[in-house]
Amino acid sequence: MITFEDVKQNEEVQSLINAAQEQLYAIGYTEHSNRHINIVAERCGKILQVLGYDEHTVELGKIAGYLHDIGNAINRHDHAHSGAILAYQILKEMGMSAEDRAQILMAIGNHDEETGTAVSNISAALILADKSDVHRSRVTNTNMATFDIHDRVNYAVTDAKLEVNAQNRKITLKLNIDTEICPVLNYFQIFMDRTMMSKYAAKFLNIWFELVINDTKLL
Repeated sequence: MITFEDVKQNEEVQSLINAAQEQLYAIGYTEHSNRHINIVAERCGKILQVLGYDEHTVELGKIAGYLHDIGNAINRHDHAHSGAILAYQILKEMGMSAEDRAQILMAIGNHDEETGTAVSNISAALILADKSDVHRSRVTNTNMATFDIHDRVNYAVTDAKLEVNAQNRKITLKLNIDTEICPVLNYFQIFMDRTMMSKYAAKFLNIWFELVINDTKLL
């Protein structure tokens, strides 16, 4: 079996990750490089593991999480679709089975809120892992005077935790937002689609999605 560690060591994968971040940095977009993809891979695997999925499924989830944004090396637009195709071909060359490649293809191709939705257990876990990564360390713009709303919201989040409770069938995103930087309402202004996508993804996994901001339960 092709493992998560195998994929992390693949030179072609790392080159695409680097190219993707180079392009996003050029257009002033939030960080989607090694920090983000490792967090998403870890969270995706953890969600599946805590909910009782087998080790093979957990490993596929981690791989999908690590590869989910490589399409940004081509263009931010439709990056989920182009990334799925890139990942499929790379994993084929690495010797992964067609069945496993198809599962990763589905997950990556459906992780973007504009065109995707939960269509499998792995895709649902990937959505929850990806959309929960909101934090000031993702802001690449160093000039606060020129922050757009995405920069302000991400920079205002000083702590973000995703907690999975298998016994209560619940997944909770806990955020600390510095309201002196931006009001909580701004979070919903730009992340409402992602929040609704996360709720549906949790429902697909037969769990409940909760959002807690500054110790107040909002969903």
